[in-house]
Amino acid sequence: MDKKSILSAISKAREVSKKRNFSQSFDLIINLKNLNLKNPAHKVDLFIPLSHPKGKPSKIAALVDEELKTQSKSLFNTTILKADFSKLDKKKLKKLAAEHDFFVAQATIMPQVATIFGKVLGPKGKMPNPKAGCVVPPNANLQVLKERLSKLVYLTTKNELIVRTSIGNESMKDEDIEENIVNLYNALLHSLPQEKNNIKSVLVKLSMGPAVQITDSEPLVRLHEKKSKKQKETSKEEKK
Repeated sequence: MDKKSILSAISKAREVSKKRNFSQSFDLIINLKNLNLKNPAHKVDLFIPLSHPKGKPSKIAALVDEELKTQSKSLFNTTILKADFSKLDKKKLKKLAAEHDFFVAQATIMPQVATIFGKVLGPKGKMPNPKAGCVVPPNANLQVLKERLSKLVYLTTKNELIVRTSIGNESMKDEDIEENIVNLYNALLHSLPQEKNNIKSVLVKLSMGPAVQITDSEPLVRLHEKKSKKQKETSKEEKK
């Protein structure tokens, strides 16, 4: 993919999406091929730092002890102290999982975190992950971690040959969104066993709009809608 084709697709995605009274996210969808997801080596499981923040702040919950209490409360959306773990039932845990993008945990209390949170966060792929830098020592600089997470995305294949994630929002410059796409695409590409031969198509869209395929020529818009009877009749007339 070249810069011109990506910028063209971003512009087209803006053009074909209806204006909303909120800032929509820009989502990237990558369809894969020639992979056997039953083979662990073929599964995608990547944390990728982007070039620019995604526009919408990541919601972060911290599971810490007294050493990180003050820092955490000043920086993150939610802070849960080790002493309060026992107050959480399954309903509260599910609510926490739904409301947060990342969970940060203090390394010295990870056994307790695993026991209390593992059954809920694990299946959702939200357990504090060392690969994302989310398991931290008691003297960690959480400001640095917050800045890192603002640019971090998680790509994973579940039961389908597809990965998708937010890579920005419509208030961002097209050039910044393009750089995020290139960054993510290259990281994914180099993680695949056959690299480019494992990528079927790449599409970009606003959250409420149709997908636009990134091609080396004109972008292809996938509206997923049938033409109305009137549009079909107009097309027939034009052919005559």
